[in-house]
Amino acid sequence: MLFEYIVGGALVGTVVGATGVGGGSLMTPLLTLVFGLPAQVAVGTDLLFASITKLSGAVTHWRRGNVQWSITGWLTLGSVPAALGTIAALQGWHPEAAQFGAFVRPALAAALLLTAAGLLFRSQIQTLGRRFAPQPDSARADVANLVRPLPTVAVGLVIGVMVTLTSVGAGVIGVVALLYLYPTLTAKRLVAVDIAHAIPLTLVAGLGHVALGTVNWPVLGALLIGSVPAIWLGALLADRLPERALRVLLAAMLTLIGTRLVLV
Repeated sequence: MLFEYIVGGALVGTVVGATGVGGGSLMTPLLTLVFGLPAQVAVGTDLLFASITKLSGAVTHWRRGNVQWSITGWLTLGSVPAALGTIAALQGWHPEAAQFGAFVRPALAAALLLTAAGLLFRSQIQTLGRRFAPQPDSARADVANLVRPLPTVAVGLVIGVMVTLTSVGAGVIGVVALLYLYPTLTAKRLVAVDIAHAIPLTLVAGLGHVALGTVNWPVLGALLIGSVPAIWLGALLADRLPERALRVLLAAMLTLIGTRLVLV
């Protein structure tokens, strides 16, 4: 059975490496719908999976100076306390597996549909953001953006709750929100901020699920064995695959998965 998890991890890892998205949005549905793990175990396991797999990418961006730490800090200020509060609420609630599954499935479906929409309409959202975002003056042109603390903290708070409950949201939804708030941020800095922010968020939320007893360690190990080399392979394939077609295909897949979660 663990071999099947290795294969699943490899498939998701390839998609993540090729497109930069798909970790939580594909892994959690795979664990629940295909492998039959309880929803809370799938979420907890995937959160630790995400924190580990994103680490190498964050280190690479940090060494290249791509991370805008001010934006990352404001996001984290909202998301990490939100994750801790959500874990505390779950600990007080003590939901049974069936209760948690019934609660999480609609939330996960909504997160997947939002992710699909973000993949399809990210350029339009970026254009809309340019209309309302404050413009940096010429003296700060190298910074590329004016930091917007309150909206950034608010986005972090929403993402923190969403990620802790569903493991989805730190990727595409976070990027789309950043596109709106910081429409002139370069693509590499946008991705760098998103990855750097996702590590403390998924780690804190994942450790919270460890405290709740909702992490399957053998499954986590098997997923990592399959995904780590596959992410590298996907990254090599990225330049050879049409980005727009991949985004549309992934959006269609997430829409189908989200719809199925609603109907299950």
